[in-house]
Amino acid sequence: MNQMAPAKFGTGAAVRRKEDAALIQGKGAYTSDFTPQSCLHAFVIRSPMAHARINIQNAKDVEAADGVSLVWTAADITELGPIPCDGLERQPDGSMPVATKRTVLATGVVRHVGDPVAFIVADTIENAQAAADLLDVDYDSLDIIVEAADALKEDAPLVWPELGTNLANLIHRGDKQKTDAEFAKADKIAKLDLVNNRLICNYMETRACLSEYDDSTGRFTVTLGTQGGHSMRDFLCNDILKIEPSRMRIITPDVGGGFGPKAFVYPEYPLVIKASEVLGKPVKWVCDRSEHFLQDAHGRDNVLTAELAMDAEGHFLALRVDLIANMGAYLSQYAPFIPYLGITMGTGCYDIPVMDYTVKCVYTNTVPVDAYRGAGRPEAAYHIERLVNEAARIAGLAPAEIRRRNFVKPEQMPYRTPGDRTYDTGDFAGQMDAALANADFAGFETRRQQSAEHGKYRGFGFATYVEACAFAGSEEARIELNEDGTVTLLIGTQSNGQGHQTAYAQFISGHLGLDYDSISVVQGDTDRVRKGEGTGGSRSIPLGAVSVEWAAKSLAKIIKDKASDELEVSAQDLELKDGVVRIVGTDRQISLAHIAKNSSEQLFALEEFKQNEATYPNGTHAVELEIDPQTGVTKLLNYTIVDDFGVTVNPMLLAGQVHGGVVQGIGQALLEHTVYDEDGQLLSASFLDYCMPRADDVLDFNFETRNVPSKTNALGIKGAGEAGSIGSCPAVMNAVVDALSHGAGITHLDMPATPFRVWQALQDALQDA
Repeated sequence: MNQMAPAKFGTGAAVRRKEDAALIQGKGAYTSDFTPQSCLHAFVIRSPMAHARINIQNAKDVEAADGVSLVWTAADITELGPIPCDGLERQPDGSMPVATKRTVLATGVVRHVGDPVAFIVADTIENAQAAADLLDVDYDSLDIIVEAADALKEDAPLVWPELGTNLANLIHRGDKQKTDAEFAKADKIAKLDLVNNRLICNYMETRACLSEYDDSTGRFTVTLGTQGGHSMRDFLCNDILKIEPSRMRIITPDVGGGFGPKAFVYPEYPLVIKASEVLGKPVKWVCDRSEHFLQDAHGRDNVLTAELAMDAEGHFLALRVDLIANMGAYLSQYAPFIPYLGITMGTGCYDIPVMDYTVKCVYTNTVPVDAYRGAGRPEAAYHIERLVNEAARIAGLAPAEIRRRNFVKPEQMPYRTPGDRTYDTGDFAGQMDAALANADFAGFETRRQQSAEHGKYRGFGFATYVEACAFAGSEEARIELNEDGTVTLLIGTQSNGQGHQTAYAQFISGHLGLDYDSISVVQGDTDRVRKGEGTGGSRSIPLGAVSVEWAAKSLAKIIKDKASDELEVSAQDLELKDGVVRIVGTDRQISLAHIAKNSSEQLFALEEFKQNEATYPNGTHAVELEIDPQTGVTKLLNYTIVDDFGVTVNPMLLAGQVHGGVVQGIGQALLEHTVYDEDGQLLSASFLDYCMPRADDVLDFNFETRNVPSKTNALGIKGAGEAGSIGSCPAVMNAVVDALSHGAGITHLDMPATPFRVWQALQDALQDA
């Protein structure tokens, strides 16, 4: 059944996703589903040790094993460039940090468990794995550093001894002198030591790569799950393979989740691509779940001390933060840039005049860390919202009251922050008050008493966040009219499950008078789509949809101009509806198919919206929960969200994005615990040991929007893809601390608040009592 566009060009309607019919019937096509004839299969041998010198003697002997076509070590691929880091930040002295070299295969030394050591290609994956067992790798162990907090100690083992330090990048923003002066005159100071725990992404679809080389053209066709094929192609070609990007076509089929880590170049990709050229056959590699834990970029992993200076009435004077960000063993693609993004949002929703914010990016013998849903902004929101709750406790004010006194007010906007962000619109107090009312905060103390009567600790916590997304940039959209009267949109964003086909169709349908099934969307093909910036930072709809809207309007004008000649009327007297161009108020019409077939060339419109500043979604998450002191188990009872996303394109898609982000935040706050032992072994390297959120860990969410349109974005859209993961962690943990504080006098606990960690905190409190 065709779904017709509602009024106002389809935006604002809760249209069901076009994509879902195929996906829920098992008809999705992911990278691992493609296996061309004569395809060879690749396997990567990975280090079982966290830090060691390596020596491989028998690689050529292993090439003689059954079915084996190729065995490579680092010595065999010296022509390949290192994997680049594009996120280095200038240091306080004006210098750029030394860029360490991350070779595609470990050269002489491995630096984390899972570090790629050798690459084997065979006729079957079984033969490749069997050959791996024959490879003789000698490991001479070296000293190991795992914890970021220990990495800069005087006696810490060095991941890169040639640097003489584990400090990878020193970043500072703010004014230390003015901040110190404000702290010197402060009446009260709130201080917290916080851990933002390391996360492992665990998208549903693990990574995979298939490369086919055409000797007659010298071109590669690479099928690869990405968050944007153009940037992936350019990194691979320019930095590693050292070939012209025109020699590579990247096709991205369905993608089962991205969340940041699928945007990055990994060692397997250039290995597979190069092997397909050398062997003259397609080569395919598929990551298994264990490899995902040991290779794909991890997220978060910060430790910090944060301080907030206040006057006698609880007004904020200055913020001071000293943060250590774990980079892992290598600098991943954007790694140092992620905590820098956090700096820029360090003051959150608050009118804090000055700040002194230092980030020390450090190396450890662990899996590299990079962007994970929100990329620095969830960390910043967590730090400031936990600190503001502590400030309320120190000042003797209610959490809502201290926020109300310090929020940036609507009349102050545009407001320039100490982190050099400019908030254009937002009503932070309004969002907070609405969320507290919806959550029935007024009746909470009665419910707390009822829980106490049953031996449970009930807590209420909330967090008010603002984030920056849809950063300055652009996205080109091309809409083509096909001979059958349908249209095709070509755009360089990349859906990883967000519902782009549906959302973009909503912008096109009303302008062109087409049902959603007559609109096709092409993404993920660098030959068909001329250019694109991909998906990340909640940019696809705020930037891409504006270009789509403009292109749809432009194509509608082109079509009307064509039809006006044939119908001999002014274009202003025409309307597009139900696949035809009709003279308004009459039955005289011609079809879009007729116009397309009778045009001398294909009709299309090309538009590109360019945005000069980020947008700033914001909102409040409020959480009510209950803790069983006998078991440490935390049960969520109510979760309320009030968000400002500027403009709602599709309420159903929006709710799905928010719900998913909230569940990821709940997972970080209560469940997901990445654990390394002192030998650098990842103890939580499977779903047996790494607890992912499940349906019975969450509940129905009470979600609504109070939108204030953006003044930065042409359509007023602010973006929503990461917001759920930003507001959730501090809201949940503020509720946990509230429950523990009232029940047992515990005023601080770090994530994740697993049952054991909560129970242990309670036992420690009993012993100290």
